[in-house]
Amino acid sequence: MDLSAINDQLISITGVIDDFMYTYILVILLVFVGIYYTIRTKAVQIRYIKDMFTQLTEKRHVNGQRSISSFQAMMVSTASRVGTGNIAGVATAIATGGPGAVFWMWLMCIVGAASAFVESTLAQIFKVKFKDGEFRGGPAYYIQQGLGQRWLGIVFAIALILCFAFGFNGLQTFNMTSSLEYYIPDYAANGVALGVGIVVCVFVAFVIFGGAKRISIITSIIVPIMAFAYIALSLWTVFANVGELPAVFAVVFQSAFDFQSVAGGFAGSVVMLGIKRGLFSNEAGMGSAPNAAATASVSHPVKQGLVQSLSVYIDTLVICTASALMVLIFYVQNGDAAAGLNGMALVQMAVNNSVGEVGIHFMTFAIFAFAFSSLIGNYFYAESNFLYITKNRYALFAFRVLCLLFILYGAVNSFDLAWNLADIFMGFMAIINLVVILLLGKWALAALDDYTKQRKAGKDPVFLASNVPGLPEVQCWKEEELQDIGPKPIQEYIDEALDPDFSPLH
Repeated sequence: MDLSAINDQLISITGVIDDFMYTYILVILLVFVGIYYTIRTKAVQIRYIKDMFTQLTEKRHVNGQRSISSFQAMMVSTASRVGTGNIAGVATAIATGGPGAVFWMWLMCIVGAASAFVESTLAQIFKVKFKDGEFRGGPAYYIQQGLGQRWLGIVFAIALILCFAFGFNGLQTFNMTSSLEYYIPDYAANGVALGVGIVVCVFVAFVIFGGAKRISIITSIIVPIMAFAYIALSLWTVFANVGELPAVFAVVFQSAFDFQSVAGGFAGSVVMLGIKRGLFSNEAGMGSAPNAAATASVSHPVKQGLVQSLSVYIDTLVICTASALMVLIFYVQNGDAAAGLNGMALVQMAVNNSVGEVGIHFMTFAIFAFAFSSLIGNYFYAESNFLYITKNRYALFAFRVLCLLFILYGAVNSFDLAWNLADIFMGFMAIINLVVILLLGKWALAALDDYTKQRKAGKDPVFLASNVPGLPEVQCWKEEELQDIGPKPIQEYIDEALDPDFSPLH
């Protein structure tokens, strides 16, 4: 059996499916839904930027039990969003589609933040409370409660599992191992990739089988620290090369509007690559972040919708832009040296160009930290949806083992196949969710109207299901559940993160 020929055939088949899905279905849906809800919400993602920050400090205690705060829910979703897509994905978009892909990533981020607001608000409205007092929810839940179609909820849950547990997590380990190419040029052939995959699987298994109660440390502390360090490196690069910025932005906008190139092949164009890599990075409209948004205990669904919109901005406008600027400065200064480089290799050489070899070592560490946090965040999404389908503990054990095998497979996968599979699974899942939020979005808009009225009256908005006429039966948001809420000190976040008995992932 010629494994190389089989791999080439798989790349070809998945490439055709990938191109068709994005060119003729997904791009149209993404743009339409984002613009539609930007108009219907009167640009809520811009109007309420201040509220996005103020709602982060809200903490609610339900029936005397501790529950997940807005901040922690955002950190879980950010842990999944902020992964190798922010580093290797941006570099891939620039190398394959051109520098203009960055502009289309920015644009889709702002438009997509409206979709992210709607899906996360819906997740809050239709969330359910488990016996342990914690909340769960997401598209599968709002499909079942809002549309009354459990079968479609199961289809979405399967699509999400394929996307995150098998597609994205395989890609995360692929990018981890590919970051070693600088140190070990033949890493893929001499067993190093397999060894790294095994080690990563052991650490992930330690977490998902319940051996690490302090997983909230990863999402609430390590992710922000790594993100700030990464942004600091980018700022150093920008300030050290500030004279190159006019050329950088010139090449971005020149490439972004090169419509002659777009007409020559839209599937591989700068617009398409920007949208695909932007969606992979910030996940706006995909239906992933609502799984984390639903776990937060807040007084009004809109509060978490705003917080999740902020997470989209952090992901793309801050962290992806940090990656893009480092790569583009290298691109402008060393056009010939950048040619032929892609993914992590391109990012590492860009950092080396700015701060020397120490930057390469930092990037290698960053990619492992970001990828590992994404593996955990992605698994959290997948398990939540698996439990929606069945709660059989034997089936759950088999599912966890299968997830680990796909993580291992990702370490030895090929570049093109890894991206194609992730794109296909992501696209299938996003199509279902985008259609659903178009059907159910009126309830998110009604909640936004309620929030706006209370804000104008000078109140801290509190949501009651009975205040929205015609709203389908929901489990939460009943009057008897309302309790006093208030901001909490930052020290409480730290105490929760260090508490061995409390974690948003268990």
